[in-house]
This record gives sequence, C-alpha cells and structure tokens, in this order.
Amino acid sequence: MSIEIDRINKRFGDFIAVDNVSLTLNDGELTALLGPSGSGKTTLLRIIAGLEQPDSGRIRFQGEDATDLHVSDRGVGFVFQHYALFKHMNVFENVAYGLTVKPRSQRPSKKEIRDKVMHLLEMVQLDWTADRLPSQLSGGQRQRIALARALAVEPKVLLLDEPFGALDAKVRAELRRWLRRLHDEIHVTSVFVTHDQEEALEVSDRVVVMNRGKVEQDGTPEEVYDHPANPFVYQFLGNVNLFHARVQNGVAKIGSVQIAAPEYAGQQDSLALAYVRPHDLEVLNSREEDALHARIDLVSVVGPTVRLELQTDTSDQAVHAELSKHQYRSLGLVQGGDAWIRPVISRVFLRDADSP
Repeated sequence: MSIEIDRINKRFGDFIAVDNVSLTLNDGELTALLGPSGSGKTTLLRIIAGLEQPDSGRIRFQGEDATDLHVSDRGVGFVFQHYALFKHMNVFENVAYGLTVKPRSQRPSKKEIRDKVMHLLEMVQLDWTADRLPSQLSGGQRQRIALARALAVEPKVLLLDEPFGALDAKVRAELRRWLRRLHDEIHVTSVFVTHDQEEALEVSDRVVVMNRGKVEQDGTPEEVYDHPANPFVYQFLGNVNLFHARVQNGVAKIGSVQIAAPEYAGQQDSLALAYVRPHDLEVLNSREEDALHARIDLVSVVGPTVRLELQTDTSDQAVHAELSKHQYRSLGLVQGGDAWIRPVISRVFLRDADSP
C-alpha cells in the first residue's frame, strides 16, 4: 500500500506543525520520520492515521483519497509509545480485541480468532504469555504485544509513534533488530516516528529528516548520513566538528589545510564552514604541513574506541576525534600532549546569517 502525502499543512494556533509537506511512501517500505521535538513528525503520522485532520492537502492510499476517511475506515494499525494495552484484559484478549469488535458479518469465528492470535504471539515470540496480564510483562514484551494487536486486524499500513522511546537502551537496541526482521517477514508498508538517529539509520529502508514542519532531506539511511543536504541534517545525524574556512575557486582553506570544494568552483574568497565527523579526522603524532596542530585535552576510552577532545591553535572550539584503541596506542598519544589533525572526509557549506 503506497502512501501519497500531497501538500499537507497543519497549524495549532500560531504554531506551524506541518508546512506544505509532500512525500510518496512506497509499498512495503519501512520509513522513519526523524527529527527533533516539535519538527512535525508525530503530527504528520497522526494525519496519515486519521487521528488529526490537515488544514489543507490530501492523503492518498494506493492512489485513493483517504483524507476525509474516518480512522476506522483507513485500514491502519497504530502502535503508541506507551503501549495503550487494556490493563484488565490478558495478553490473548488484548491481541484479539480488534477482531472481536468487528461487525458480526465481518467477524472471524472464535477458532479463527484463536488461531490467528496464537500465530501472532508466536511471531512476536510471546505465545507463552497468552494468559498473563500486561502488568506481568516487561516494557519490551508489552511493546511487542501492542505490535501484535495492531497486526491482528491485517492493516494495510502500520504506523508506530516512538515505539521504543519508553524502553532502556539495551532493550531498545534488541527491539530495533527484531522489528527489522519482522518487517522483512510481513512486508506491510510501515512508518515510524523517532528522534533517535541511530534507530532510524539502523531500522529503516528510508529516512525522512524533518525540522520546523518541513522535510530537510529524504533518502536511504546511507544517503542522508553520507551526503547530508544541508548543515541541519549534518549536525542532527551524529556528532560533527565545525571548522571556519575560506573558500576560493573550489578550495576551502582551514589554516594550512586545503579541502577540495568543487561545488564552489566560481566562488571568490567567501566565508564557509567545513563539517567533519570525529571518525573522519586523521590524527597524527608528528608535524605535517597539511595538518593542524592541536593539544589533546581529554582522552576517553569507550570499549574498542578512543575519543579525543582536542584544542587547535586557531579556534576556541573543542575538536573531537575518534580512533581505534590500537591506533591510539600505536601513535603513542597522551592526554596533555601534542597531535596534528586533518580531515579525511568533509563537507563545506558557505556561511549565512544562521550559521554558528
């Protein structure tokens, strides 16, 4: 089931929640709506579900206009962050609920309902909890039950609002991998909202980065991470260092370091910012002409990774670098000592009034 979002707008008083957004979500894709709080991602999800009405624009499912359809007529399964399970019903009854309340003419037989519910519980690996109450389950188990309940009515579209936001980091990581495997098995068109960059990049086929009600970038996880469309996307998707530079004829200069910037081939002596991720900085233990001198202010060892906080001679801003523990030891670097750094991969943007 494809979803077409056509020039959707939504305001709450003076606040613009969704600002003229158009997207086409392909059949069978798992799409992440990613952005900070207030970016419009949850409002857009609720408009797709029919839980909110847009001020203007249309929603189409498989080419059919669904904008004015009631939520119950859209064939949508919705999974909330806080599960929304019925506390007085056991797990089996929760999953079966959407089937038991169907009109009599559409309602499956009791045996069909039982077979279907048990199949779904097996699919989410919780068939042994059928007789338990939600209060007897862990947060991760309750979230899987909520997903099974959404799938019971065979939705054409599955929508998930921060599905793992209430869980601890380890459980969240496990459920991310589980959701990806489940999606590959059922292939229902799915959209999930998250503010967790790692979650979006790991789970989805496609990432839609939102900010202030608008779409900043739309692409595969690899595309949005490796080729950010603008400074906002670069900074939102992981840690990044900012170096002040000057651009002249396709070359950006940071002190003695020169970075190719062919997109600015005709630019004459313009202020710019070079964005470099910590793992894309090469760290050296001796002076080289095309490297910046820095002092190592802090060394943090996190498992196999060593994170350095450095101070260059040309800026008051701390610079962060990441390298393997083996690299760190072989270089003989120490906290308080000298190092030289140079960007391996970078992206240059001309400065504007909103630049830091």
